[in-house]
Amino acid sequence: MGKAAEKTNAMRMLDKAGISYVCRNYTDTGAVSGADVASVLGEDPERVFKTLVTRASSGVYYVFIVPVCAELDLKKAARAVGEKSVAMIKSRELLPLTGYIHGGCSPVGMKKRFATVLDSSAEGKDTIFVSGGRIGLQIELSPEDLAKAVPLTLHGITA
Repeated sequence: MGKAAEKTNAMRMLDKAGISYVCRNYTDTGAVSGADVASVLGEDPERVFKTLVTRASSGVYYVFIVPVCAELDLKKAARAVGEKSVAMIKSRELLPLTGYIHGGCSPVGMKKRFATVLDSSAEGKDTIFVSGGRIGLQIELSPEDLAKAVPLTLHGITA
């Protein structure tokens, strides 16, 4: 797992909660897109998820976790959280809001806790991958363990 100094907020939060996970490093592979990451990890892209942060028309922020090759359906996402509409936040807003940068945003260990929705495609999977909190790092854990770390709901939110 690496030295303590290499731990991210996400890893520290999982450790503190006693949740088991596996870190997978893909630094220096040239992987940029989610499909590239899944390929480098040798994993099905349906098991590798990206974390998206949105702001609703009400001004409330929401986090959505969807497979890397899927698109977030903004209408379904808004319905899932009981809002009229949601829109992706600008990349420059991500770090001050979450503590994470674009490409390394984990649903675990954000500066604040936001209502979080995991795409229902994760249901029934033994494990899924989410960002470990920095570019080049993925965390593998069960959807149930992710739900212990980050209170979330399951909804069909992809296009």
